Amino acid sequence: MITYYEKPFKEQAHIHSLDGKLSEITILGETMQGQQRTFIVDYKGIRCTAIFNVFTGTYYADDKFGIIHI
Repeated sequence: MITYYEKPFKEQAHIHSLDGKLSEITILGETMQGQQRTFIVDYKGIRCTAIFNVFTGTYYADDKFGIIHI
């Protein structure tokens, strides 16, 4: 089940299609996939998945294989 945030927020993330370069995403909500918290984000109009790496303190957005089709 996806929980959407009342107030989405913007963060910097490593973007898959940019070979890991940083760009701004809007974090819309989250869901759990097993033990992994997965975030639903918007990157330039593309709704996709992202994860947060606690060791690096950054988000990683997958706008290639993690695209969410509504």
